[in-house]
This record gives sequence, C-alpha cells and structure tokens, in this order.
Amino acid sequence: MKPLYLASGSPRRRELLAQIGVPFTVVSAPIDETPLAGETAEAYVERLARAKAEAGLATLQGPAVALGADTAVVLDGRILGKPENREHALTMLADLAGRAHQVLTAVALSDGQRCESLCVSSTVHFRPVDAAEAERYWASGEPLDKAGGYAIQGLGAVFVTGLEGSYSAVVGLPLCETATLLTRFGIACWQVPALLPEVTNQR
Repeated sequence: MKPLYLASGSPRRRELLAQIGVPFTVVSAPIDETPLAGETAEAYVERLARAKAEAGLATLQGPAVALGADTAVVLDGRILGKPENREHALTMLADLAGRAHQVLTAVALSDGQRCESLCVSSTVHFRPVDAAEAERYWASGEPLDKAGGYAIQGLGAVFVTGLEGSYSAVVGLPLCETATLLTRFGIACWQVPALLPEVTNQR
C-alpha cells in the first residue's frame, strides 16, 4: 500500500481523515487560487483540488498518493471566499442570512500515473441573523479563515437551520466519497482505530 500524503494545511481536513482511520502525512502544496475567467464554481474547486494533489506529489520521492481538496461557499453563483476584513465578513453573513446557499467540496487523488477527482454539492440553510449577532460572531475570531465567513462545525452552527447533502463535505472533506476514492488507489479506511471519547454509564 502506498503511503498517503494530505496536501492541505486545514486542521479540519486532518481531523476528518483521521476520523476514518487513514494514516497520512501532511505536505505543503501552495498554489495560485485565482479563479479563471468564466470558470464555474464546480470547475474551480475541482481544478484546485487536483492542482493541490499534484503540487503535493511533486514534493515527494518514491511511490506515494497525494490528496488535495478545496471547498467553496457559493451564493447566487458567486464564490464567497475567506473574509478579507470585518466589513467583508459582516457583508457575507448578511448575504447568507435567511437564505439557502451551496457548499462545494472537491477531492482529488494523484499517484503520479493518474489523478482522479470528484465534487460534492451540499445545500445549507441559514436563519436570519441580526447585525448585533453578526458583530459578536466576528468578535469571536472564528470567521477569519473560513470560506464564506462561518464554520458549521463551530460557533457558526447556531445559524444553520438545515442541511441537504454531506455534513463532512461542508466542514471540508466528504468522507463517504473520499473513502471510495481512496479504495480505488488501494488505500483502506479503518487502519487506525478512531479515538473515541470515554463514555460512563449514567442512570
């Protein structure tokens, strides 16, 4: 079995990959993430996932498989990136409030001979958010490095009224689809037991 390398600096993706018991090593894979003219959101995230996997693999020697992923929050066809500042974050949250938006996550695997990728689409529904609450959320520091300016796995969960699709994909890595892709490259899940919280019997 070839060793797996995660070409991502995201702690969320590290946690998700570890959750399904897959051992891996993190490698750096900086790429240009500028959208191309006329590029759809789906094409954008899949291109970036493949570029990250290829860039990660290029730093390695010997047989290896590199995994790249990219996530985009999309509203009315617009890709909402990470907030540049407070005003940008508050504007994005106001745009998302009381509406449904799309979250696209692409995953790619490359072993030097082939590169396979897929894109998973999920729909997230937000409740209305008033200005004071948006300010408090920004002050928490959580929105700063998150696509769309919120984290469904964190404090931002209070805004979410519903989800259609894959929760893990919205966090950053669609586990069901990733596991299938890993299998095609000869990498099995459940190699390492997940660390489960200790449970005590309470009556």
